[in-house]
Amino acid sequence: MTRTEGRIRLAMHAGFFLLLAASASRFVAGHGLDGATPLVLTLTGVLGAGYALGVAFWDALGRHGRLAWLGAVVACWLALVGAAPSFAWCAVPLFFAALRLLSPRAAIAAVVVITGAVIFAGLYLADRVDPSLVLAPIAVAAMAAVIFLELQRLVGELVRTRGELADTQRAAGVLEERERLSREIHDTLAQGLASMEILLQAADRQWDTSPADARRHLRQAADAAAANLDEARHFVWALAPPALASGSLLAALGELAGAGPEAGPRVRFRTEGDEYPVDVEVQAVLLRVAQGAVANAREHADAATIMITLTFLDDAVSLDVADDGTGFDPGAAASARGRGYGLRAMRDRLAEVGGSLAVESAPGAGTVIAATVPREREHGE
Repeated sequence: MTRTEGRIRLAMHAGFFLLLAASASRFVAGHGLDGATPLVLTLTGVLGAGYALGVAFWDALGRHGRLAWLGAVVACWLALVGAAPSFAWCAVPLFFAALRLLSPRAAIAAVVVITGAVIFAGLYLADRVDPSLVLAPIAVAAMAAVIFLELQRLVGELVRTRGELADTQRAAGVLEERERLSREIHDTLAQGLASMEILLQAADRQWDTSPADARRHLRQAADAAAANLDEARHFVWALAPPALASGSLLAALGELAGAGPEAGPRVRFRTEGDEYPVDVEVQAVLLRVAQGAVANAREHADAATIMITLTFLDDAVSLDVADDGTGFDPGAAASARGRGYGLRAMRDRLAEVGGSLAVESAPGAGTVIAATVPREREHGE
């Protein structure tokens, strides 16, 4: 039940009891406490108590119990209208109760019966025939029925829309999580697996000729596997990269430069500008971009050297990863099927922190990946 629907029901219940009390007071004022008054007041008490019990135990009654309750309440009210026509004032809350519980066809029939009782009461009290005593109750009943049925339709649409919105948000959350995992796998596990592949291939080549070197490569592959396992555990729990857990971005990038396999390209790291504090989220994004760029250079570029440069500018933090490999056509890679995911993941990561990515490359000319995040974001300027 929506909050609006709850307020409408509360208003109807309060209106019923107020109108019931007003009708009883009018009857007592006009007839005193003699004659049929005790019977009318007894019926009034029974109607009020029955109505209150139905409201209090609404959920426990179930559908069949509520229908029985409505029938008993309307029957008691009809008896009161027959004895004291002023009780016809309670008709509108009963309209809403019938429209709420019954199917549209049955509800209209109930409204017709209740309206007929109101018309009978008005004509019974009148000393002359007045068309307004017939037309007014019909108009009120028609307006109440249309308004309530329209409210029910709007509430139903609201509930459906809310459910559809929740489904959409849930689906968006699933897609966002899949995208996050895809980026993490590409930027971390892919790099680690590529390093292990290079180390194991080197160990295989040196197994007979240089057992000591082969064992060293195997140990390095085992270390890479352990580091990858640590990365996997962290990104599954959406934590910061483990390389940032106990140090700064500079230390993490230095570790990245020194963690490559001996058989692969040489990775260097340098900084430019005066270091200043950088938001942890931005540090994590820049580290992931560096990891992804290094992994791409190792796997695809056939590079001899990879240079990582972190620059602290006055208005931005810039990360460049340059290699002297084979290079590629950025436009062709973006449109090629199954290629370009790494660059798209980098752009998505940087967009989340207000940054941007630039790619400079050409076949045979190496590649430069440049990531920039405005410094204003860090200081809330």
